Amino acid sequence: MNSKAFASLFFAVFIFSSSAASAFNITRLLSQYPDFSTFNGFLTQTKLYEEINRRKTITVLAIDNSAVGDISGKPLDVLKRILSLHVVLDYYDVDKLRAVSKKSTLLTTLYQTSGTADNQQGFLNMTKPGGGDILFGSAGKGASLNSKLVKAVAFQPYNISVLQVSLPIIAPGVDPANPNGTVHVNPPSASPAATPKKAPTSSPPANAPEAADAPASSEAPAAEEPAADAPADAPADAPEADTPASSPPAPSDADADAPAPGKSSSSRVASQVGVGIVMGLLSAIVL
Repeated sequence: MNSKAFASLFFAVFIFSSSAASAFNITRLLSQYPDFSTFNGFLTQTKLYEEINRRKTITVLAIDNSAVGDISGKPLDVLKRILSLHVVLDYYDVDKLRAVSKKSTLLTTLYQTSGTADNQQGFLNMTKPGGGDILFGSAGKGASLNSKLVKAVAFQPYNISVLQVSLPIIAPGVDPANPNGTVHVNPPSASPAATPKKAPTSSPPANAPEAADAPASSEAPAAEEPAADAPADAPADAPEADTPASSPPAPSDADADAPAPGKSSSSRVASQVGVGIVMGLLSAIVL
């Protein structure tokens, strides 16, 4: 084999080994899921992502932004120990976890390889209490078992699996400020229940157009107002009525009497003419 062929073979092996060593990138993978941005930031701050990416087979138990309250603000060394307990040195997806026949199983974590784990601090207790639930907790003495498997987030079969758990897992003695590893349990389904309730609150604004239609109904009375004016115009349009004609002279008593005599005088003149004609005929007969 000549030197060129050897160099090409060496380069190919190097590229293959490099690609195999970097089969996944945990921070890049989690960056596609905004709900885990805080957890992803913790992996970067503690540089734990470097140790995760060097592994060929791994399972990460991730916590979403709403559940990181108990580990926020911790010193980086404490935070790294806590997060290392969320990295299982084997590939587990949901199907594989459900297929485990034992009710309780110990899982080895990245914290166990740190050399600082005492007793069983570096192990997780995975338990299936029944009803399809899967719970995780520290295998340390006196640790609680209350971090529940929520769902699968992402996976590349047999390389990396990211599963969401409901609460942080803190082994007793890992955090000096929290020696018992106490985690505040959020009320079940508190956040999911709040979200649907806010949707109905946004629906009344959607009905605002109906409120905008209210002026249309308010215009209906306005349409009735001309109808109310019609009767007022009716008397004004009735010229045959004597009341409007006699009403103008009403303010003056003298003028009020004037129209009445005017009508009676014409009748008197007519009667006088009639009397004159009769008297004339009588006088003609006598003569």
